[in-house]
Amino acid sequence: MTNPLYDTLFGRYAGKTTPFLHLPDGSTITHDDFLSMAARYAHVFRNAGVEPGDRLAVQIEKSPQALAIYAACVQSGIVFLPLNTAYTANEVSYFVENSGAKLLVCDTANETALTPIAQAAGALLETLNADGAGSLSTQAATLPSSFPTVSRTHDDLAAFLYTSGTTGRSKGAMLSQQNLLSNAETLVEYWKFTDQDVLLHALPIFHTHGLFVASNITLLAGGSMIFMGKFNPDQIIENMPHATSMMGVPTFYTRLLDDTRFTKALTKHMRLFISGSAPLLADTHIQFENRTGHRILERYGMTETNMNTSNPYEGERRAGTVGFPLPGVDLKITNAETGDTLPAGEIGQIEVRGPNVFQGYWQMPEKTAEELRDDGFFITGDLGVIDDQGYVQIVGRNKDLIISGGYNIYPKEVELVLDDQPGVLESAVVGVPHPDFGESVVGFLIASDEAEPDLDAINRTVGVSLARFKHPKKLIVLPNLPRNTMGKVQKNLLREQYGELFSRQ
Repeated sequence: MTNPLYDTLFGRYAGKTTPFLHLPDGSTITHDDFLSMAARYAHVFRNAGVEPGDRLAVQIEKSPQALAIYAACVQSGIVFLPLNTAYTANEVSYFVENSGAKLLVCDTANETALTPIAQAAGALLETLNADGAGSLSTQAATLPSSFPTVSRTHDDLAAFLYTSGTTGRSKGAMLSQQNLLSNAETLVEYWKFTDQDVLLHALPIFHTHGLFVASNITLLAGGSMIFMGKFNPDQIIENMPHATSMMGVPTFYTRLLDDTRFTKALTKHMRLFISGSAPLLADTHIQFENRTGHRILERYGMTETNMNTSNPYEGERRAGTVGFPLPGVDLKITNAETGDTLPAGEIGQIEVRGPNVFQGYWQMPEKTAEELRDDGFFITGDLGVIDDQGYVQIVGRNKDLIISGGYNIYPKEVELVLDDQPGVLESAVVGVPHPDFGESVVGFLIASDEAEPDLDAINRTVGVSLARFKHPKKLIVLPNLPRNTMGKVQKNLLREQYGELFSRQ
């Protein structure tokens, strides 16, 4: 193969009029139409001087055109960098500058704010809106519908995904063609996807779950997707009789359970429900099975590794666990201090190794060396245990990572903003359980001697500085923060004390 990822996922559909994307307006985009769209975008990128190996950043709403940019990057050998649509201009500035992106594609509504950022980083800027309009599509309209696929190897980089560090500095995880392709091949077989599958796709496509899991699997299996701009319970319920499978975050399933229209009869045509990106409460598992007769399949993955484990397709899908290591993935529980492997039943840090594990962090060799061992094992930062039947259970995170609605939030990044506010001496940010989002952000503030914090003003400032999903759902002023004898803030005590803050009444 000249380009393993493109040839396997996309190129084999050339000339085929089989359905690929079913859209909310009732129209369908065939595989060949999709490839033609991607080829035109690839010509735009080449004409703009974006070469194989260069980075292309996108911060755009979900659309067929947005997905076609991914395909165009793969075909032309460009490293694809999708960015969360909630990121502020300040956050986007770091990603564009750090990655050295040659081109930034954004929504027209953000063009004014992002133009100086692109210029400062030496990047070109094009626009693409949710309806497919924008300067990118205008240029593409007159260009050829075929593009000579650029030769790539399994080891060549296909994508960057940025994941925040506990210091607040984001890290660009470098993913190769082999990382993405091997994981898709494993999951298609493990989850029994075929060309008869129709996937309900309501996830965003700027992170692993919606892009590299849902889309890549569907392409590899030869199935199609009901492609929704975002999660909408009405649209999900309307389309479910026409689907066979669904991937979502726990919030999707709790919202569906709140709807009386979501019944066993509605789900009778469904083959599989998959959940990930955040822990699924055991109560949700039980309610879902009682309501529909289906047991949700929960799995475990992350930005740097794609998917690592999964509950079985056939066999017991055990609530509170993420199942077994996937074929080809080695997983072990180790002592965080020594790195020694721990016996079954003991809690320690989770390490994984396999063809799915990333190539390292962009321009961060020291950070890469800290987390990616010489023998290929990646230190995930999660704490877990393997039970006597081999099921993996995640019990915590040794970096205080917060996962809210499927999005990763690192406390330090929020704390840096809070600490800079008038009247705030110090802050501590933790995640506490939330019935819809898995976890929600809570900020604890210590008042300075000069003044009390103005919580309304702080919330307004946070709204400008940070993406919405990072905003604290609650700010609480305390006289002091709990500390151990070494002076370290004991966030576990804050989580315990305020663990019922968002419990359903």
